[in-house]
Amino acid sequence: MTHYLYLHGFQSGPQSLKARETRDFLAASGAGHSFDAPQLSPYPASAIAQAASLIAAQRQPLVLIGSSLGGFYASHLAERFKLPAMLINPAVYPEHDLARFLGPQHNPYTGEDYVLTEQHMAELAAMRPERLHAANYWLLLGTADEVLDWRVAACHYAGARQTVFNGDDHRLQRWPQCLPALLQLSGRLPAAY
Repeated sequence: MTHYLYLHGFQSGPQSLKARETRDFLAASGAGHSFDAPQLSPYPASAIAQAASLIAAQRQPLVLIGSSLGGFYASHLAERFKLPAMLINPAVYPEHDLARFLGPQHNPYTGEDYVLTEQHMAELAAMRPERLHAANYWLLLGTADEVLDWRVAACHYAGARQTVFNGDDHRLQRWPQCLPALLQLSGRLPAAY
């Protein structure tokens, strides 16, 4: 049985539409898959610690699913724990993308108020893997992403499996069509890792 760990993006949570669609699909698949979508801390080091703790406790094959900032986190964790990851419009340089949000923030999903600082941006920069094992990633990118430039991720993950949806947005409206492909993934890596 494969376990799927979904890592949400900035200002999001396990109640997001993609997370709910994924949970519902896996529950209805009848294949006995398990799924977890934790509410990640808004602070990068804490979010990674949360996810790493869940991964370390997992005893079955595991696949990471990361959306946006969660895709960046999934890359860090995939390299650290040698796991396969499906990335949905992943952030590549979140310390630059999120710099405009420095200061007080409010998460609409949780109601939590918090403050993003330069220290948090430094934590993000330090998390970027020095090397990516392209065979372990599957990118799903929308060319009309209004938040991140899909071409940055396509270049950064050169050599990885990539599905590019012409005209799709940051939410990735075609995500439900991609869900059956999750069942093809397992927690095992290619022998060349």
